[in-house]
Order: sequence, then structure tokens, then C-alpha cells
Amino acid sequence: MSGEISPTGKSSGPDSSPELRASHADRDRVVDVLRIAAGEGLLTMDELDERLETALSARTLRELTTLIADLPPVSATLGATGAEGKDIVRIQQAHSGAVERVGRWVVPRRLELMVTFCKVTLDFTDAVITHDTLRIDVGMTGKTLTLVTRPGIVVDTDGLQLVHSRVKYRQTPTNPDTPVTLRVELVGRKAHGRVVVRPPRRTFGQWLLRRHTSLSAGA
Repeated sequence: MSGEISPTGKSSGPDSSPELRASHADRDRVVDVLRIAAGEGLLTMDELDERLETALSARTLRELTTLIADLPPVSATLGATGAEGKDIVRIQQAHSGAVERVGRWVVPRRLELMVTFCKVTLDFTDAVITHDTLRIDVGMTGKTLTLVTRPGIVVDTDGLQLVHSRVKYRQTPTNPDTPVTLRVELVGRKAHGRVVVRPPRRTFGQWLLRRHTSLSAGA
């Protein structure tokens, strides 16, 4: 159909061909689709890892389209009007690989985290936020639960029961006028291991810039 948008976000007009070479932008769009699908529970973490690896090395549009052919279509542009967060997402995993939500994943209204001895990372740095509150029902034993925040995101751990566990909360100083865009409420029970709330790690370039600024100030 002329003018139709394919899962890769490209126009599927009469001149387009699945054998065309894929660009970096094509791969990035498919990576976004895959990460959002995993965030909605449509893919397991093993499936996500496998498809991401294939997507990043894909040479043609056909290879990319195959990776998301069994997933619901999403808008090519993800934003306030292009992504809808689910009300409830449940993650249940035991004695297996790490659970990660990174990149442009859609934040639900409620997340049920039932995990045993699996490291969990929820990175909100580039997350698509469609609700003002995220309630995380924690039923987690062992390992570390890490929440990576950004300005405007606050985390409330008062409702979390800690059993042989502790919370490490580190937040970068921000402008007090910065509006709260997401409030994360942790409730339930965390046994053994840690809960870490922190900002994104600085890149090497940011570290060098901060070091240079500090040295100049002390000179």
C-alpha cells in the first residue's frame, strides 16, 4: 500500500524493497520497538538480547522486518502521542539472567516484580513516561535492584520492607524548581541484597570536563 509505514518506520511505497541496505536509523528504530515490546512483557530478556544482537548487525530491511514481524505495530516516532504505557506489567524470573529495562522503554502505571536471585536494573534515563506515578510491587530475594533516575524523577522507598537488605539512595543535586515528572513508589518486600537509586553514570568526556573545571577552580 503506497505511503504505508513499515515496522522500521520507512515508507513502504512502490519503490521500496526489503533487500535495500539498512541504515543506522533503521536499526535504531527497530531497537526501540524491541525494547518497548520487552518492557510490555511481549519478549523475554533472552529473546530481547538475541534480537538486539541481530538487529545491530542486520544488513537489509528484510532482516530487520523479520525481527518484529510477530510484534504489534508501533508508531515510528515515540513520544507523548505515540506511546501508551500499560497499566500493569508483571516480571517473574528466578535464578536466571539479569532483568533490564533500558533505552526507550514505556513505563507502565504499575510493575509487579517477582524475582529471585536475578539482578534487576530499571533505567529511566531515556524511558517514555506516560503516567505521573509508577508503583512497583516488589517481591525480590537476593541480588541488587537498581533504579537509574534523571531530573524530575523521585523515588519513595518508605513502603518497602527490608529484610537483611539496605537502600543506597544517591541523587544528583537539581534545581529545586524542576517539576516532578514521575514518582516511583516502591512497596512490598526486598530480602537480602540491596536497593540502589542513582543518577546515570558520567561518560568519560563528562568526567574529563568536570576534572578540568575542578583543577581550573583550584589553580
